[in-house]
Amino acid sequence: MPAVRPSTLDRREGIVVAAAACFAEQGYHAVGMREIAQAVGIKGASLYNHFGSKEEILHAIALRMTRDWDERHLPVLETEGTPDQRLAALVRAHVLSLAEHRVEHLVSLRELSALTPEHRAEVADYRRYYQRRVRDVIAAGARSGVLDVEDATRAAIAVLDMLNGIVWWLRDDHDVEVLAEAYVGFAVDGVLRRRAGAAPEGDSA
Repeated sequence: MPAVRPSTLDRREGIVVAAAACFAEQGYHAVGMREIAQAVGIKGASLYNHFGSKEEILHAIALRMTRDWDERHLPVLETEGTPDQRLAALVRAHVLSLAEHRVEHLVSLRELSALTPEHRAEVADYRRYYQRRVRDVIAAGARSGVLDVEDATRAAIAVLDMLNGIVWWLRDDHDVEVLAEAYVGFAVDGVLRRRAGAAPEGDSA
Protein backbone atom coordinates (compact mmCIF):
# COMPACT_ATOMS: atom_id res chain seq x y z
CA MET A 1 0.00 0.00 0.00
CA PRO A 2 1.46 3.40 -0.93
CA ALA A 3 2.29 5.80 1.86
CA VAL A 4 -0.33 8.42 2.65
CA ARG A 5 0.93 11.86 1.73
CA PRO A 6 1.03 14.53 4.47
CA SER A 7 -1.36 16.69 2.44
CA THR A 8 -3.89 13.85 2.46
CA LEU A 9 -3.54 13.49 6.23
CA ASP A 10 -4.02 17.23 6.66
CA ARG A 11 -7.15 17.14 4.52
CA ARG A 12 -8.62 14.23 6.49
CA GLU A 13 -7.87 16.09 9.71
CA GLY A 14 -9.64 19.16 8.38
CA ILE A 15 -12.66 17.10 7.37
CA VAL A 16 -12.92 15.45 10.78
CA VAL A 17 -12.69 18.76 12.64
CA ALA A 18 -15.17 20.53 10.34
CA ALA A 19 -17.62 17.62 10.45
CA ALA A 20 -17.46 17.49 14.24
CA ALA A 21 -18.35 21.18 14.40
CA CYS A 22 -21.30 20.61 12.05
CA PHE A 23 -22.52 17.57 14.01
CA ALA A 24 -22.21 19.43 17.31
CA GLU A 25 -24.18 22.44 16.05
CA GLN A 26 -26.88 20.77 13.97
CA GLY A 27 -26.91 17.12 15.04
CA TYR A 28 -25.50 14.20 13.08
CA HIS A 29 -28.69 13.28 11.24
CA ALA A 30 -29.34 16.85 10.07
CA VAL A 31 -25.98 17.18 8.33
CA GLY A 32 -25.23 15.82 4.87
CA MET A 33 -21.99 15.23 3.01
CA ARG A 34 -22.61 18.40 0.99
CA GLU A 35 -22.70 20.52 4.14
CA ILE A 36 -19.48 18.93 5.37
CA ALA A 37 -17.77 19.57 2.04
CA GLN A 38 -18.88 23.20 2.15
CA ALA A 39 -17.56 23.57 5.69
CA VAL A 40 -14.18 22.22 4.59
CA GLY A 41 -14.17 24.31 1.41
CA ILE A 42 -14.02 21.46 -1.10
CA LYS A 43 -16.36 19.93 -3.65
CA GLY A 44 -18.63 17.10 -2.60
CA ALA A 45 -16.93 14.69 -4.99
CA SER A 46 -13.55 15.46 -3.42
CA LEU A 47 -14.89 14.59 0.02
CA TYR A 48 -15.55 11.04 -1.15
CA ASN A 49 -11.86 10.68 -2.00
CA HIS A 50 -11.22 10.71 1.76
CA PHE A 51 -14.36 9.21 3.30
CA GLY A 52 -16.91 6.92 1.71
CA SER A 53 -19.80 8.04 3.90
CA LYS A 54 -20.87 10.36 6.68
CA GLU A 55 -20.78 7.42 9.09
CA GLU A 56 -17.11 6.85 8.26
CA ILE A 57 -16.41 10.43 9.30
CA LEU A 58 -18.26 9.94 12.58
CA HIS A 59 -16.28 6.74 13.13
CA ALA A 60 -13.04 8.67 12.58
CA ILE A 61 -14.15 11.25 15.15
CA ALA A 62 -14.95 8.52 17.66
CA LEU A 63 -11.59 6.83 17.11
CA ARG A 64 -9.79 10.10 17.75
CA MET A 65 -11.53 10.23 21.11
CA THR A 66 -10.95 6.55 21.99
CA ARG A 67 -8.15 4.74 20.17
CA ASP A 68 -5.99 7.85 19.83
CA TRP A 69 -7.03 8.90 23.35
CA ASP A 70 -5.72 5.59 24.71
CA GLU A 71 -2.41 5.97 22.90
CA ARG A 72 -2.03 9.55 24.09
CA HIS A 73 -2.91 9.17 27.78
CA LEU A 74 -2.42 5.63 29.02
CA PRO A 75 1.40 5.81 28.92
CA VAL A 76 1.05 8.25 31.84
CA LEU A 77 -0.03 5.29 33.98
CA GLU A 78 3.27 3.54 33.23
CA THR A 79 5.49 6.35 34.51
CA GLU A 80 7.29 6.36 37.84
CA GLY A 81 5.41 7.38 40.95
CA THR A 82 2.81 6.08 43.35
CA PRO A 83 -0.64 5.11 42.04
CA ASP A 84 -2.20 8.34 43.26
CA GLN A 85 0.50 10.40 41.53
CA ARG A 86 0.00 8.56 38.24
CA LEU A 87 -3.77 8.89 38.48
CA ALA A 88 -3.42 12.60 39.18
CA ALA A 89 -1.26 12.96 36.06
CA LEU A 90 -3.85 11.10 34.01
CA VAL A 91 -6.72 13.22 35.28
CA ARG A 92 -4.77 16.38 34.47
CA ALA A 93 -3.96 15.19 30.94
CA HIS A 94 -7.53 14.00 30.40
CA VAL A 95 -9.05 17.35 31.33
CA LEU A 96 -6.59 19.35 29.21
CA SER A 97 -7.27 17.13 26.20
CA LEU A 98 -11.03 17.42 26.74
CA ALA A 99 -10.67 21.18 26.55
CA GLU A 100 -8.58 20.94 23.39
CA HIS A 101 -10.96 18.52 21.65
CA ARG A 102 -14.23 19.40 23.36
CA VAL A 103 -16.35 19.43 20.21
CA GLU A 104 -15.08 16.09 18.89
CA HIS A 105 -15.51 14.49 22.30
CA LEU A 106 -19.03 15.85 22.69
CA VAL A 107 -19.99 14.44 19.28
CA SER A 108 -18.40 11.06 20.02
CA LEU A 109 -20.49 10.79 23.20
CA ARG A 110 -23.75 12.18 21.86
CA GLU A 111 -23.85 10.47 18.46
CA LEU A 112 -22.52 7.03 19.35
CA SER A 113 -25.80 5.33 18.39
CA ALA A 114 -25.41 6.52 14.78
CA LEU A 115 -22.38 4.28 14.23
CA THR A 116 -22.77 0.86 12.65
CA PRO A 117 -22.88 -2.00 15.18
CA GLU A 118 -19.33 -3.01 14.22
CA HIS A 119 -17.92 0.49 14.62
CA ARG A 120 -19.88 1.06 17.84
CA ALA A 121 -18.46 -2.16 19.29
CA GLU A 122 -14.94 -1.13 18.33
CA VAL A 123 -15.29 2.25 20.02
CA ALA A 124 -16.80 0.62 23.11
CA ASP A 125 -13.83 -1.77 23.32
CA TYR A 126 -11.37 1.12 23.38
CA ARG A 127 -13.37 2.86 26.10
CA ARG A 128 -13.55 -0.30 28.19
CA TYR A 129 -9.79 -0.79 27.83
CA TYR A 130 -9.15 2.76 29.07
CA GLN A 131 -11.47 2.13 32.00
CA ARG A 132 -9.74 -1.16 32.86
CA ARG A 133 -6.32 0.46 32.87
CA VAL A 134 -7.54 3.18 35.22
CA ARG A 135 -9.24 0.55 37.38
CA ASP A 136 -6.01 -1.44 37.69
CA VAL A 137 -4.05 1.55 38.98
CA ILE A 138 -6.85 2.41 41.40
CA ALA A 139 -6.76 -1.18 42.67
CA ALA A 140 -2.99 -0.93 43.11
CA GLY A 141 -3.48 2.24 45.13
CA ALA A 142 -6.04 0.53 47.33
CA ARG A 143 -3.73 -2.45 47.92
CA SER A 144 -0.85 -0.20 48.88
CA GLY A 145 -2.99 1.83 51.28
CA VAL A 146 -2.68 5.09 49.34
CA LEU A 147 -6.34 5.10 48.28
CA ASP A 148 -9.40 4.19 50.34
CA VAL A 149 -11.46 2.40 47.69
CA GLU A 150 -13.58 -0.72 48.11
CA ASP A 151 -14.58 -1.31 44.48
CA ALA A 152 -11.95 -0.23 41.93
CA THR A 153 -14.23 -0.84 38.95
CA ARG A 154 -17.00 1.41 40.23
CA ALA A 155 -14.45 4.01 41.28
CA ALA A 156 -12.94 4.06 37.78
CA ILE A 157 -16.39 4.49 36.22
CA ALA A 158 -17.20 7.31 38.64
CA VAL A 159 -13.97 9.17 37.91
CA LEU A 160 -14.23 8.85 34.13
CA ASP A 161 -17.91 9.79 34.05
CA MET A 162 -17.09 12.86 36.11
CA LEU A 163 -14.27 13.86 33.78
CA ASN A 164 -16.15 13.26 30.53
CA GLY A 165 -19.10 15.24 31.81
CA ILE A 166 -16.99 18.39 31.55
CA VAL A 167 -17.61 18.61 27.79
CA TRP A 168 -21.30 19.37 28.31
CA TRP A 169 -20.66 22.71 30.00
CA LEU A 170 -17.05 23.74 29.30
CA ARG A 171 -16.69 27.19 27.73
CA ASP A 172 -13.80 28.85 25.92
CA ASP A 173 -13.38 31.40 28.72
CA HIS A 174 -12.74 28.77 31.41
CA ASP A 175 -9.19 28.53 32.75
CA VAL A 176 -8.51 24.90 31.86
CA GLU A 177 -5.29 24.71 33.90
CA VAL A 178 -7.19 25.69 37.04
CA LEU A 179 -10.00 23.35 36.06
CA ALA A 180 -7.59 20.44 35.60
CA GLU A 181 -6.09 20.94 39.05
CA ALA A 182 -9.55 21.18 40.59
CA TYR A 183 -10.55 17.88 39.03
CA VAL A 184 -7.40 16.21 40.28
CA GLY A 185 -8.65 17.06 43.76
CA PHE A 186 -12.21 15.96 42.99
CA ALA A 187 -11.03 12.61 41.60
CA VAL A 188 -8.01 11.60 43.66
CA ASP A 189 -8.84 13.22 46.99
CA GLY A 190 -12.62 12.98 46.67
CA VAL A 191 -13.81 9.88 44.80
CA LEU A 192 -10.66 7.83 45.42
CA ARG A 193 -10.12 9.16 48.96
CA ARG A 194 -6.36 9.55 48.95
CA ARG A 195 -5.07 8.92 52.47
CA ALA A 196 -3.23 11.90 53.89
CA GLY A 197 0.31 11.01 54.89
CA ALA A 198 0.04 7.39 53.74
CA ALA A 199 3.33 5.65 53.08
CA PRO A 200 2.68 3.58 49.94
CA GLU A 201 4.24 0.16 49.67
CA GLY A 202 5.94 -1.09 46.55
CA ASP A 203 3.53 -1.12 43.63
CA SER A 204 3.60 -3.82 40.99
CA ALA A 205 0.77 -2.58 38.79
